[in-house]
Amino acid sequence: MSTSPRRRTVAAGIGVLAATALALAACTPGSNTAPDATREPTGAAPAEVRTDISDAEKQTLVVWDQEVRGGQNEQMERLNKAFMEQYPNITIERVTQSNDDLQNTLRLALTGKDAPDVAQTNNARSQMGQFVASGQIIPLDDYAEAYGWTDRFSDSVLQNTRYSTDGKIFGEGSLYGLPQVGEVVGVYYSKAKLGQLGLDVPETWADFENQLGTIAEAGETPLMLGNLDQWPALHVFGPVQGAYVAPDEIRDLGFGNEGASWASEGNLQAATELQDWAKSGYFNDGFNGADYDATWQAFTKGEGVYLIGGSWLAADIGAAMGEDVGFFAPPPTDAGAGRVTTGATGIPFAVTSQAENPDVAAAYIDFVTSEDAMAVLAETGNMPVVETAEHLPESGLQRDVFLAYDDVATKGDLVPYLDWATPTMGTTLGQALQALMAGELTPQAFADTVEQDYAEFVASNQ
Repeated sequence: MSTSPRRRTVAAGIGVLAATALALAACTPGSNTAPDATREPTGAAPAEVRTDISDAEKQTLVVWDQEVRGGQNEQMERLNKAFMEQYPNITIERVTQSNDDLQNTLRLALTGKDAPDVAQTNNARSQMGQFVASGQIIPLDDYAEAYGWTDRFSDSVLQNTRYSTDGKIFGEGSLYGLPQVGEVVGVYYSKAKLGQLGLDVPETWADFENQLGTIAEAGETPLMLGNLDQWPALHVFGPVQGAYVAPDEIRDLGFGNEGASWASEGNLQAATELQDWAKSGYFNDGFNGADYDATWQAFTKGEGVYLIGGSWLAADIGAAMGEDVGFFAPPPTDAGAGRVTTGATGIPFAVTSQAENPDVAAAYIDFVTSEDAMAVLAETGNMPVVETAEHLPESGLQRDVFLAYDDVATKGDLVPYLDWATPTMGTTLGQALQALMAGELTPQAFADTVEQDYAEFVASNQ
């Protein structure tokens, strides 16, 4: 863990947060809308927004999140405690679930009377896009102006939570959520095992490919993957795709915009390579039926050499492996070129249309994404989505991850998660990748399957 002198405690930041809230309240008109837990979804924010919630009615703020792992849970517990100390009139009722469970439960809750006030809502068209179109979450543009979010967060971050009010256009329009963390998919590796094999961190994609064969020949498992839930394979395919497909084409595919094709030569090459990895035995036995968490935990206990995964695992993997683990962004096709990989933001926090008091809900989102909150995230092993360089750890796995994110974000290309593209793409692509890696689909059949979902959505979304 970091011992950076930049680290600050939550208590030290409360005064700054309070001063910021008061300053904003002084220049922002307030609303005195009484809480109404039974109001129907409107899909709209209050006519006027209020940033000083210190004199709001005593109430409970219901927050649903999926920050269940060690470092993720710790930062939420610390920030929630600080928020309630800052605003003793607000009690946070926190409900935590796995990401899959949260998204399924939230979809049902938003159609009834028991929706939370604030919920992490996946950026994808199948989640946020549908909730926007149904008026089940509210636009946050007025709050963004009042709190200065558009100054604090770059357009490249905010585009991931922007939709047109009808939910059809992704990447522009109104703001519907705010994230805490930055994310990058890369490669975790065992330093000891790589050294024992006489291998260095690969500098090019060809180097990486060649190493997989060398590792397998030495009797080690090159790649660990738990793909029981199907979505983990998307995070393996993404870096492979980045080696063969132009970033702009991947963005069109990921955002569900017209102009790209899954049947392109580059996508076929990526699909062929991934299938070849599976046929060659580069993954752990039974990977398609293996649990995601159990598999990365097995990696920390000495199984396998590489694990392709997201930065969200860094806190727990680093705690388990210490100095024996490293991380790098997928290497470029040419040495020194910009790296391309899946990444963007963590799952953003949104305000539901059934929120008892949207002003309180928005104040909470501002609190957990503030400058002081970014320091807490870094302290607990999470990577801030903004001001990443200011919180760079001095050493260890987290430093590797922060540097990889910064390198890709500034010199390469972070491309969106592919399941964002259409309301059904998560299921379509997950099943197709599982079948591709099992040898049940040819690369062409895989591409045709995914292309049908993408093309039909693009045509219907005009």
